[in-house]
Order: sequence, then structure tokens, then C-alpha cells
Amino acid sequence: MREEEEKHYEALPPSMSAEEFLSWCDTTAWAEWVDGQVVTLPREPWLYHELRDFLMALVRIFVEQHELGIAVSAPFPIWLGQELSIRMPDLFFLTRERREQLRETHLEGPPDMIVEIVSPESGPRDRGEKFYEYEEAGVYEYWLIDPTRHQAEFYRLQDNGYYQWVFPDAMGVFRSEAVPDFTLKIEWLWQESRPTLVTALRELKLI
Repeated sequence: MREEEEKHYEALPPSMSAEEFLSWCDTTAWAEWVDGQVVTLPREPWLYHELRDFLMALVRIFVEQHELGIAVSAPFPIWLGQELSIRMPDLFFLTRERREQLRETHLEGPPDMIVEIVSPESGPRDRGEKFYEYEEAGVYEYWLIDPTRHQAEFYRLQDNGYYQWVFPDAMGVFRSEAVPDFTLKIEWLWQESRPTLVTALRELKLI
């Protein structure tokens, strides 16, 4: 952590309101607000950054070309709701009809889709408290991608307000509903079988 970052975190009070957190949190801070406390997030190894950047490029180019909305990657906080936490997902998608939720410093309210790149450190949080918070907030699709275990989980919100696990098809392709017509080959998620970005974009007919 750089010296200026250390000073930034050292100045934190023991607790703060959501509004105070959003005022404190800038575009370089890797932290979340939970139960009035600031929870700092560790920087992940290159493997996780590489996967997030690959997914971000695919989703962003797809939604821009089809004028579906916007894709945003961390660090950019989401205030899920007045009684809920402020989270920093790896990637989220917001339809163009809901762009009014965007603020200069954060997203106000749930996006349509959230992706978390799961690490050994973040796994319990991603599959535990975040899972239930995203479900309660109304995030339509939640993707959990674990590059260490080679495990991809996709959840979709049902009419009863609960997530249902959605599986890829027999060819190993996941078809999103949150991002209409977007498809993802599961093998692309793993470093040893991941194509170049150009190859993937050609398969998606984006170039």
C-alpha cells in the first residue's frame, strides 16, 4: 500500500455514516461500508485482476455496441439501499433505463448484474453476506467466478425474491438475461484456456 493510501486509511474514525463514507471514499479507495464500519479490502493477485479486466472488456464492449447500458469495474461503490451496506463489486452492469441511479461518487441502488471474482480471502464474504445483501437489494443476476477452484456460479432473482442457481448449457455456455443476448463460454474464465480478447470478441461477433 502506498504511503498516501496508508495516511488515507489511518485518518478513519472508528465509525461513520453512509454519507460520510461516500464523502471519504474516492476512486482509489478499496473499501466497503458495513454496519457503520469501514472494511478495507486487500489487493488481489494478478490472476484476479487479469480475469476481471477480461470480463470487463467483454461486457463493456457488448453493452456499448448494443446500447444496453453501462458496465463499471472496481473501485466504484454501490449503496445498495438505505438499510443496506455499501459494497465494491468487481464489476456491475446497469441498464440505460436506470442511469439516473449513477452519482458522481457511487451508484445509488442495486444494478442489474454484479460479478465478484472470488478469492480464498473473499469467498466467505462473497458467498455469505454479499449473496444475501444482493438478493435482498434486488440485483437480478449475481455471478461468482472463482479462478482458483475453476468454479463459476450464476444466480438469477426469481419472482419470490430469492436467487436460483442457473447453469450453463450442455456446451458450457452461460446465457445472461440481465445483459440480454450476452453469452459467455465458461472455458474463457480460466487462464490456461482463455482466448485473446480479440478472439473472444470475434466469437461474440463484436468485431
